[in-house]
Amino acid sequence: MASFLLSTSFSFSHSPNHIIINNNNPKHKPHSSLFNIKNINSSAVSSAPYGLYHNNNYSKPLLFSPPRRFIAAHTSIRDIGSEKTKGDDDDGENSNLLVGEDSAVFELEKQKLSSWIYFSVILGVVLFVLDVAWIDNSTGFGKAFVDAVSGISESHEAVMLILIIIFAGVHSGLASLRDTGEKIIGERAFRVLFAGLSLPLAVSTVVYFINHRCDGIQLWQVQDAPGIHQLVWLSNFISFFFLYPSTFNLLEVAAVDKPKLHLWETGIMRITRHPQMVGQVMWCLAHTIWIGNSVAVAASVGLIGHHLFGVWNGDRRLAIRYGKDFELVKGRTSVVPFAAILDGRQKLPKDFYKEFIRVPYLAITAITLGAYFAHPLMQAASFRLHW
Repeated sequence: MASFLLSTSFSFSHSPNHIIINNNNPKHKPHSSLFNIKNINSSAVSSAPYGLYHNNNYSKPLLFSPPRRFIAAHTSIRDIGSEKTKGDDDDGENSNLLVGEDSAVFELEKQKLSSWIYFSVILGVVLFVLDVAWIDNSTGFGKAFVDAVSGISESHEAVMLILIIIFAGVHSGLASLRDTGEKIIGERAFRVLFAGLSLPLAVSTVVYFINHRCDGIQLWQVQDAPGIHQLVWLSNFISFFFLYPSTFNLLEVAAVDKPKLHLWETGIMRITRHPQMVGQVMWCLAHTIWIGNSVAVAASVGLIGHHLFGVWNGDRRLAIRYGKDFELVKGRTSVVPFAAILDGRQKLPKDFYKEFIRVPYLAITAITLGAYFAHPLMQAASFRLHW
């Protein structure tokens, strides 16, 4: 919830003994005058389908490596690794070749001013429509929706859970129907439908939580305990760095660029394959410790439950879309943070830290600090709605 608001071939270095060519595809047959290939081991030829390392949903090649002399088509990382010999100089390199995408990449030279102007216009229109149709009590349906849900029970904890369940049902339900929906109405239209239904429900849930966070039964009071404020603040700050990398693709979020279901593999994904779940758990635990009442517990139970379901559902959807590519990524990542690193399945590159020194993460830092100092403004705005 917190995070909600806010085909070309590839090439790599290999010795001639390990160059793998798919002779079934004439597009990738090397010209005899340009290549002199000897001692090709037939066992190294991958039987993987063409889509394994060449997927039209990708905006970039699936396997990231600097261009070299020889072209390898339709290869399997497992096959490459099994054919290595003592004389290879790149031991360990091939095991780290990526099949997923590089996350949080922002290349200024590739940005179009017209796209960001279009994004700004769309954002303004969306916020205006959201205010008129949902937030403004005199014209919108937001208050009527919250009042209707509140009429189900006098318990703030129950209402909080119901609001989260409604949001989760719509949000995850539409995500599960994405492939079918995009085939029927297209990627951009489905994104508009997804956001148009999810965003108002998210706003209602957040506003209700802000307005009723101090209600319910007080279970503990530790706000005056030494170090608690610093612990909670730091946990909240770090939690926003676990935003799912797709959130960084703002032009796709607003459907300026065609939305895609990405298979990320770098940056925060090396730490955990489901960073949004981890970030949400951190956010919930920090707020529950600080507030210490039954409403905060109810909200945390609902949000964490929703994101745990998202772990299963997200893996299921990626497995359907990417098949063996996803299985490779899944095999060297983990749900539990740092687990794949500690057991050796994830090999961090020496310059791993550079995957975080990127514009999106700098933006997250600024936004997170701004949100902290804007807490009084958010609370005042929520109180005026009387939801």
